[in-house]
Amino acid sequence: MFPGQGSQAVGMGKALAEAFPDARAVFAEVDEALGETLSTLIFEGPEAELTLTSNAQPALMAVSLAVLAALRAEAGFDLARDAAFVAGHSLGEYSALAAAGAIPLAATARLLRLRGQAMQRAVPVGAGILPG
Repeated sequence: MFPGQGSQAVGMGKALAEAFPDARAVFAEVDEALGETLSTLIFEGPEAELTLTSNAQPALMAVSLAVLAALRAEAGFDLARDAAFVAGHSLGEYSALAAAGAIPLAATARLLRLRGQAMQRAVPVGAGILPG
């Protein structure tokens, strides 16, 4: 089960990337696919920028797939053998599809960037928030 937007936090995945080369490779591939260092934003913030839909969506997918890569390399986890199904909440559905091999990682990063941009344009930052 892969998380949806709202689960993001500055620093997520940083210890994982530092400890596991396969996780680090996922972040590098996502950075290359997007033509920017999204990993720096994930690891260091600022939170306001990470929380933007256009960043949060590919960021959460990157961390999810980095976790899976570390599990494969370090624990011998095989998704096809060890899981009956994959699922995700909202953008997590795309993470699940990438985890299952239905969409390549780089394409998933670019797709989630576009999805996030479209959603951000539909509801601008700060709009739709109920008064506290």
